[in-house]
Parts: sequence; C-alpha cells; structure tokens
Amino acid sequence: MELKQIKYFLEVAKREHVTEAANALHIAQSAVSRQIFNLEQELGVSLFIREGRTVKLTPIGRVFKEHMEQAIHAIDDAAQVIEEYTDPERGTVHVGFPSSLSAYMLPTAVSGFRERYPDVKFKLKQGSYHELKKAVTNGEINMALLGPVPTNEKKLKGAILFTENMVALLPASHRFAQSPSLTLNDLRGDQFILFPENYILRTLIINACNQLGFDPEVSFEGEDIDAIKGLVSAGLGVTLVPEITLVDSLPRATVKVPVREPNVARTVGVIIPKDRQLLPTEKVFYDFLKEFFTRLERFQN
Repeated sequence: MELKQIKYFLEVAKREHVTEAANALHIAQSAVSRQIFNLEQELGVSLFIREGRTVKLTPIGRVFKEHMEQAIHAIDDAAQVIEEYTDPERGTVHVGFPSSLSAYMLPTAVSGFRERYPDVKFKLKQGSYHELKKAVTNGEINMALLGPVPTNEKKLKGAILFTENMVALLPASHRFAQSPSLTLNDLRGDQFILFPENYILRTLIINACNQLGFDPEVSFEGEDIDAIKGLVSAGLGVTLVPEITLVDSLPRATVKVPVREPNVARTVGVIIPKDRQLLPTEKVFYDFLKEFFTRLERFQN
C-alpha cells in the first residue's frame, strides 16, 4: 500500500466521482482508476460500488476511509512536529471554535498570544459544538475552544478556562426591557429564537426552561450567534445568549437582562485529544490559554 494510493482513494471517496477527483489531483483519470484498482487488489476487497460515472463507498470502504483519514492526519502531524521541533515559536496552531466564541474570546486569546509569539501562524476552523468534538477526535485538528466544556469523553480531555452566565436578549420594546433582572418563567409566553436542533446552546436553554415546567415556543432558528441576535434586533422574539457575546456592544434595538432563576451558565474552555500529543507550537498555545485566562480572571475579580 502506497501513500499515493491512499491519497487518491480519499479524494475519490470525498467527491464520489473519479473524474472530479482526478481533476482536483491534476492527474489523468486513468492513473487514479489504476491506483484504486491496485489498492483493491492488494486489500482483496471492493472499496467502491460503481454507479455509472459516480462511485459510492462499500461498507468496508467506509471503515477503511475512517482509518486512512486518521493515518494521513498522523503523517501530516509527524511532518509538522519535525518542522517545529527546533523552534516551536515559529510553527502553526490549528484550532477550532464555535460562533459564540468568535467575537471576543478567540480574538482576545490569539491577540494576547501573538504579542508574546509574533511568528506563530494560525489556521482556524469554525464549526458547531458536535462538529468540533468530532474534528478533534478524528485528528482533523488537535484543539478546539468550546462552551460548555464536555466531560466524561473517552477520547477528549477538557480544560475549563472560565464560567460565564447566559443572559436574556430582548427587543428594546419588550415588557421586561427595563427590568433589573427576570426569571425564565417571565418569558414563558414569548416566542424564542434559538439555534437548530442538536446545537448545545439550544439544549442548554430548553433544559433551563424545563426546570420551570415549560417548553419554549421556538419561532425562528439561526445557525450562528449573529443571526440570532439580528432576529431579536428585528423584534421577532427573545433568546438567551452567553454574556461574552455581548462584551463589545449590544445589537441595535435590543437590551440584555440578567436571568436570576434558574441560574443559566456554561463553562468555556479548550479540548484536546487524550490519545495524541499536541504539536510543539500547539502545546505552547494550550499552556498559554490556561495561564492567560487564569490571570484575566484574577484581574477581573
């Protein structure tokens, strides 16, 4: 089995089309087909089902793909370790983040780190909570900022950097807009604007409402925090958002109101794999994050 064959296989598996894979690889289609055929002959199994001009992975092909993706990530990491070994202060940090941490936490952390290590480069991957957990588990990236920090994960290690409250974001015309605080029960009859199903912040908000005996009526959904804030700004409903997303400014025609019952909060931190070592530069950034937010919390308190 050759590295070239694995890369050709993964490209075909991703595109489900041999010609498109060959174009992306800038080689002849016949060369791709031949290498895939040789790989299948060596393994003694069919990796693809041919359907006209397209191909689909066989069940064993899907299993093989998962393992080969991890193998390629490991090879890429090994090459980067060697490159960074002599000077980790000039390497690259690959880090994932969700939209709720993109406006304040990520820029603050990266800016602080770059002041100390100006030659380090960053490659950023935005995704949902579950997408980022999967990316770290599968080796696509070795680190992600997340909130809340997952616990009891077999393949992930989480470090909490700080805890923050969720606050109600209301249209400026809302009946509780001038209140010093409110309970979720006060919003029982309101239309809620939330993330779609299976998003962690939606689950957190719904669970908080359930503590008070009701399911929120969801009128609109948004896949990122800015979309949700924009819908509230348009007067289409209410929501709860992490307080950190409102640090710099409030959206037009909105107000934030603390929630006193129940106390809705989330942990925020960083996850790394349990079964892989961080790359040298990533280890420097990981240690910096823990030090930086410890100092920041002491300063704010």
